[in-house]
Amino acid sequence: MHARRPAPGFSLLEMLLVMALIAIATLLAMAAFGGGMQGMALRGGAKDLAAQFRFARAVAISSGEPQDVVIDPQARRWEGAKGRSGSLPDAGEIVFTGARASLFEDASTRAESGKGAVRFFPDGAATGGRVRMLAGEAGKRGGWDVDVGWLTGEVRVSRVQAPQ
Repeated sequence: MHARRPAPGFSLLEMLLVMALIAIATLLAMAAFGGGMQGMALRGGAKDLAAQFRFARAVAISSGEPQDVVIDPQARRWEGAKGRSGSLPDAGEIVFTGARASLFEDASTRAESGKGAVRFFPDGAATGGRVRMLAGEAGKRGGWDVDVGWLTGEVRVSRVQAPQ
């Protein structure tokens, strides 16, 4: 008599082991991708804000009138030239460094605390400023900077590296 060979295929134990490995790999990928999603949202927000700064500068040059872009980090909103407005990313921390909005508002209105503004002049110059969008935990933060040069009005977006 011939010895019987087992039928080709996988045992239940082998299938459970493979499914467990796939589940672990999926969880690890989701954790890595979750941090990536926050970074992508901040990068998109930085590029959008930079585009609005550039638009306000172009309007100031073409119209001959100063144009303001007001940033409210707490409300995560901005207001720009030609009545444009929008929101900043919900993820991470937003920090504005520059002139306060109260410097540009009419004497009849008062600026709320925390708001800031960048004013673009008809000659292309600006008051300058920086909007920093940070992701991650304190001490391990990376993110994006949107910088406006005060002399030239040049708008730049650069990556903020997390400390090693």
